Amino acid sequence: MTAGTASWLPLSAGERSVAIEVLVHGPLSRSDLARRLSLSPGSLTRLTKPLIESGLLIEVPDGGAPTEGRQGRPSQPLDIVAESRSFLGFKVTEDMVYGVVTTLRSEIAARHDRPLTTHDPGEVADLLAEMTAELAHAHPRLAGIGIGVGGLVQDRAVVGESPFLQWRDIPLAALVEERIGLPVVVENDVAAFVEAETWFGAGRGLDRFVVLTIGAGIGYGLVLGGRRVPSDGEDRDFGRRWILDPSGPLTPDGDRGSAVSLLAIPSIRYQMRAATGRDHSYEEILAGAAAGEPMPARVVDEAARALGALVAHIANFAMPQKILLAGEGVGLMDVARNTVEETIRARRHPLATPVDLETRVSDFHDWARGAAVLAIQVLVLGAADG
Repeated sequence: MTAGTASWLPLSAGERSVAIEVLVHGPLSRSDLARRLSLSPGSLTRLTKPLIESGLLIEVPDGGAPTEGRQGRPSQPLDIVAESRSFLGFKVTEDMVYGVVTTLRSEIAARHDRPLTTHDPGEVADLLAEMTAELAHAHPRLAGIGIGVGGLVQDRAVVGESPFLQWRDIPLAALVEERIGLPVVVENDVAAFVEAETWFGAGRGLDRFVVLTIGAGIGYGLVLGGRRVPSDGEDRDFGRRWILDPSGPLTPDGDRGSAVSLLAIPSIRYQMRAATGRDHSYEEILAGAAAGEPMPARVVDEAARALGALVAHIANFAMPQKILLAGEGVGLMDVARNTVEETIRARRHPLATPVDLETRVSDFHDWARGAAVLAIQVLVLGAADG
């Protein structure tokens, strides 16, 4: 199964800069676009003309609806034709694959999930190929695929290490490409999520931005100058090295007082099981804390203080304009927001600018969307690292 290459590819460096600016910030007037990119009117016309003729950009009236035909007045804003191509994004977890189809502007057009019953790399690639084929029937203009995996990813192609899947040095991009005939980008799932939020979400237009995720583990992403800061140590359990309370609780593998031991969902469940002798879901623990039950309340209060300390540390050192707190563990804020915010204030200078903390409970489709954004960036627009 192969989808045709987009007719507007490849883009020159100048065309790419125009396309990205309009994609992320559009619709934009020509004067605004020229100012943003430091281009003369003549240079901008030269760069935008082939993009309009190929169908990637369109002239729109001030109200935002597309004009009829391609011939508009020069004062009309330019916008991306978001439906000109579709992209697939997959988030691979320990027991599920979550898939989405997005437009060029990352709006989710479809969702499709399948259980993951094996971690054999070839069989995982087979499953991804099957899901792609099923989605391609309704969305035939596929331009590429992004895959997000928890772990260390090299060259956006090889899963160097994934503790959740017990993988090491798996050429996942090549395995999937040979089955489906479409270009594939693989990335650490947190990095992909950060890219999506930087281009299209909470970090859009910000110079300094941080994403902090809590769920099965702890994820962190830093954006400076509007670009994600890549790291060779990405997702190498940095949360286990960030010690928030040296006398705090242990994880099953012996980490004491780290961000993971205090905040990760498996660690919180482990603490409750150790204290009560039975399993509790994360939702049950939060509900028990909200109802004032002593043991859940103690565990959740400890987690809330740890989260407040972690956010304060990040704000003190990275000085971001905004911190996005996301992930399936963000329900903690619904129960213990006051404790988190009190701890943040206590760990910050009294005259420091208050932390702009945005919280969002993210499901795995948001992570899959992040992988699709990687495909848009790398495969279509040729943008590396945002």
